[in-house]
Amino acid sequence: MLHRVVAVALPDVVAFDLSIAGQIFGHRDERHHYTFTVCAERPGVVQSTTGFTINAPNGLEALAEADTVIVPGYYPLGDPSPAVLDALRSAAGRGARVASICIGAFALAATGLLDGRTATTHWQEADSFRARFPAVRLNPDVLYVQEGQLFTSAGLSAGIDLCVYLVGLDYGASAASDVARRMVVAMHRPGGQAQYAQRPLPEDGGLGPTLGWAVTEMHRPLTVGHLARHAGLPLRTFARQFREQFHLTPMSWLTGQRLLEARRLLESTTLSVDDVAARCGLGSAATLRAHLARTLGTTPTGYRRARQSEPMAEL
Repeated sequence: MLHRVVAVALPDVVAFDLSIAGQIFGHRDERHHYTFTVCAERPGVVQSTTGFTINAPNGLEALAEADTVIVPGYYPLGDPSPAVLDALRSAAGRGARVASICIGAFALAATGLLDGRTATTHWQEADSFRARFPAVRLNPDVLYVQEGQLFTSAGLSAGIDLCVYLVGLDYGASAASDVARRMVVAMHRPGGQAQYAQRPLPEDGGLGPTLGWAVTEMHRPLTVGHLARHAGLPLRTFARQFREQFHLTPMSWLTGQRLLEARRLLESTTLSVDDVAARCGLGSAATLRAHLARTLGTTPTGYRRARQSEPMAEL
């Protein structure tokens, strides 16, 4: 059964935010995975913030059938109508996944669903958000946040990161990689990465070349020293700049990339679990099992069976 995604176009919707969801979930290449539609409080024309209108063919009743609800940004940032808020609460109440893009978090917060939870939004609106929704634990320094079935993303391109992440949750790392490649974006930027760099990056173009090199060499037992030498930086300088840019340690980032590659190999190959672990630099099947159990609550065999059309025995 196809996963049903419905985006709510509020008055003066941010067209870029809405188009992110449409381009990822409504693209022709995803027709075997998703259905995508746009709704509004009343079907018809909705004004965008960028001078053109959008047609919403459905009313709020579409949310009653959605598996995932997307709330794009809108402006000015008043509370949506009671009908919209009730529809969002109802969707969440029956278990639908609800995700906001950028300043769409204001609408999600207005429902009360985020009270007592961590959320994010565009950093420029952080002070306004805190003042209006003090019960929400706002973290404006990250790309996206997951709190159970509720997801919030930061400004603009962070919405792409969140939606690609959702594809990975639904259909696995290989499917997310295909979408990222089509969108010509990074395969995976962890949600904890900073929205913007706090300080200027090195003149050699930043850490990107070193990250790309590390991914191609992940089968090796890399250390922070290896990464620092590749970047041409003293170890402490490299580690500090890495944490400032990504809000995690280099080794935590590398482990995440190794697990992402392990998931892809489990989905798309018949390699033994030992071989998968070796190719990803995790060392052994036992280490891979431990990481998958901690991060996804499953085993390599369980993950493979869930993501491949025919179950395969662990070799």
